[in-house]
Amino acid sequence: MATAFSSDGEAALRRELPLGLAPAREALDDFYEMDRAAAFVRGGGFRTVALQFPDELLAGAAAVAAQMEAVTGAKMYVLGDTTYGSCCVDEVAAEHAGAEAVLHYGPACLSPCRKLPVLHIFGQQPVDIRDCAEAFRQLYPDRQSHVVVLSDVVYAHAMGELEQQLCPEYPNVVFSRVVCGDPSGSTLPGEVCQFGRQFPVEAPGGLQDCAMFYVGAEGLALTNFMLTWNCCPFSSFDPATGCGRRETLNVNRALMRRLYLVERARDARVVGILVGTLGVAGYLAVLQHLRELLRRAGKRSYTLAVGKPNPAKLANFLEVDIFVLVACAQNSLLDSSEFYRPVVTPYELELACNPARKWTGNYLTDFRDLLPGACAHVELPPAIPAAEAVPDISLITGEMRATHLCDPPAPQLPPSTTLVCRDQTQALAEISPAASFLESRSWRGLEQQLGQTPVSKAVQGRRGIAIAYEDEGCEQP
Repeated sequence: MATAFSSDGEAALRRELPLGLAPAREALDDFYEMDRAAAFVRGGGFRTVALQFPDELLAGAAAVAAQMEAVTGAKMYVLGDTTYGSCCVDEVAAEHAGAEAVLHYGPACLSPCRKLPVLHIFGQQPVDIRDCAEAFRQLYPDRQSHVVVLSDVVYAHAMGELEQQLCPEYPNVVFSRVVCGDPSGSTLPGEVCQFGRQFPVEAPGGLQDCAMFYVGAEGLALTNFMLTWNCCPFSSFDPATGCGRRETLNVNRALMRRLYLVERARDARVVGILVGTLGVAGYLAVLQHLRELLRRAGKRSYTLAVGKPNPAKLANFLEVDIFVLVACAQNSLLDSSEFYRPVVTPYELELACNPARKWTGNYLTDFRDLLPGACAHVELPPAIPAAEAVPDISLITGEMRATHLCDPPAPQLPPSTTLVCRDQTQALAEISPAASFLESRSWRGLEQQLGQTPVSKAVQGRRGIAIAYEDEGCEQP
């Protein structure tokens, strides 16, 4: 646990960018689909465009930006470091540059955006179709198997060729297609459209009678698919290693871990709502939905915007019992085993606080499914008096706890503030409970101390990097 909260920083200073996915300069046109990107910019009449790259593709960012400017005449801005996950479109950073559109490069979660037009360019990573088809035949020797083929977005360009090889042999194989943006209104009856993937379900018993074959490496996308469609057996083929396998991830064990976090959320009294995205459509609505849910459940909530969450950041909020992360479907499944307090998803918080929502075996990672009008929305039941509530026992602490919903308070002053007498002049000041708690702490973070620090002339500081300044002696072992 100690290493999660502190380090000497040497690993970060000496880390090299993983440039194995970056193509050679002569392959830029094909890998980055320069013609399609230029047509998008010219067709929209955009004069300022933001180019968003993940770390592993930053090596080609300057060449791509220069070529795009020469071809389109538009001004290009490269977004290197993203506010949250690199799979999400960083609309905030793009708006800081005054961008009218975003070209998003590399792997993407395909969450719909709110404001700016976006073109996704995944980067066409190589895959050996013959090896992939042979692995599929070994994993599914029955030619009548009902299988849905999924892929990481960086391999989507090769799925057409794979389909041509397998469909003559496997009449019941279905290939999913990548859907960018919000597909509402374009889904046909009997089709599944989730996580930017759309495919028909042709098995007699529905999706539960289908197997899933995933083309891509192990990662958050595969974990998200396996938890959501946990009734389906999964197999995968990793193009980087050329190996196919049956996925041995114990989904039930993973679900047990998530259900344990639901029990922790039921015990929590103070909940921190972590803003993990500013670009996914509907995030403001789900923030309001969670605040209302926690208020009706009798829990206090605080909304926190800390960027990319890590153990050191969240350890500053000791008064918070549990955190809920509002992020895209891939980044919501945060492994919080190293954190001082656990981190749950909006769906898990609903399971804990909404008595009308019951566990059905289906796991939801897209927070938009919880909003009013969505397929999985469940209305809050009416409040009941505390005397009539059925007592509940915590499975973790063994103590009794309240699980019923409270009546909304009557409209009055904001519930998080009170009016107090500030000084002898009877002036009134508005003090929040959170601010009062902060005042009682011995350490309250950095303070500006405006007007209290004397002005001094600038002096020469240390030279070098933090682990080895030039004025420090280097002792040889």
